[in-house]
Amino acid sequence: MWQQGSSAHPAVADPCNYSARFLDPYGKEQRMPWGEAARVVRLEDCGAVRPFPLRSGRRFAPGWWWSATTGRLVHYGSGVMRTQVMLLDRDPSVMAMTCRPVELSWRGSEGTVVSHAPHLMARFSDGGGLLLDCAGRGEISPRLAHRAAVMAAVGWQYRVASPPEPVVAANLGWLSGYRHPRYRDTAIVEEAIRAFARPRPLIEGARDLGDTIRVLPALFHALWTGALSAPLNEPLHERVTVTAGPGEWASA
Repeated sequence: MWQQGSSAHPAVADPCNYSARFLDPYGKEQRMPWGEAARVVRLEDCGAVRPFPLRSGRRFAPGWWWSATTGRLVHYGSGVMRTQVMLLDRDPSVMAMTCRPVELSWRGSEGTVVSHAPHLMARFSDGGGLLLDCAGRGEISPRLAHRAAVMAAVGWQYRVASPPEPVVAANLGWLSGYRHPRYRDTAIVEEAIRAFARPRPLIEGARDLGDTIRVLPALFHALWTGALSAPLNEPLHERVTVTAGPGEWASA
């Protein structure tokens, strides 16, 4: 689902050749070399360096995603950005995410200044960072593919993310509706881990745990967090096979 960019062109592989433009937490524009910004700036606390305009005729407008990871709202600019924010929000290795917090500028091969603001930024639990662009299902352009080595030079990653399969996206969209802590029920989850120690249909385990109206929201929350797992490449339904633990679909 995530595609790693190819090796960077030698002419742009040095992060010192990149300038970073961002807005500090007070909304004031700042500029510094990218190598320095990557080390000292908490980009996850910065606002979008470019606005997300409303475009007439588009099916999806900018909006806000409540992050279960941080408990804060993330402003996104399009449907594809929202989907990737959702995936990052479910990834247990991610501590924070935001959309378009930095614009990188450098001189191209002909001496002209080139600027690019990656769609998303994420902070990992080990302190490392990720810049991510959302792409369709076509080929990655050479301009985007040249970022990986520059990010690696400062201990970051760069990725171009293709959309997940429609069934996976639909399933995660459903489970994300139960991501809020209000659906967490520790007692039910502890019993569910025992009830689903061996793979079994969702509804059978839910009935064994009590009133399904009360139990199912807690099970959906557990499927979101990875306390339980189910195959997300097939539609979720009452007899989907569920087992305890994160499984291979913990981070789609």
